[in-house]
Amino acid sequence: MKSLRMISPRLVGTCTLLTLIAMALPAAAEELDSGDTAWMLTSTALVLFMTIPGLALFYGGLVRAKNVLSVLMQCFALTCLTTLLWIAYGYSLAFDTTGMVGGETNLHSFVGGFKLDFAGGTVVHINAGIAALVAALMLGKRQGYL
Repeated sequence: MKSLRMISPRLVGTCTLLTLIAMALPAAAEELDSGDTAWMLTSTALVLFMTIPGLALFYGGLVRAKNVLSVLMQCFALTCLTTLLWIAYGYSLAFDTTGMVGGETNLHSFVGGFKLDFAGGTVVHINAGIAALVAALMLGKRQGYL
């Protein structure tokens, strides 16, 4: 077990703190609707409950016993990273309507701009899929697995 490197609790705490700060940023929006805000918080909680314990334990069950902790920490770290990337770039690219013109198809009909928006899911899944594909291609085949 000495070869198993663990992520320090300080790093986990820092990632959690940064995620919470980033989630508080939408409070600077021009108009807040209490119903929309409540739905976004509920949706966020459901996704986090699905991702961190649900997928982490699912993926943990697919690896050897000595690698379960590593997989759990990777799922947590990826959840933090994906949250920050979505807040910084993803939502505005998916939902910003700047440049859209009614009855006309242009680039902004498919991809938004970089205006400070938050929510959605399509970009998160595309980002996760491409990141997994790139990681799998970079890592290559497993060595020494029976």
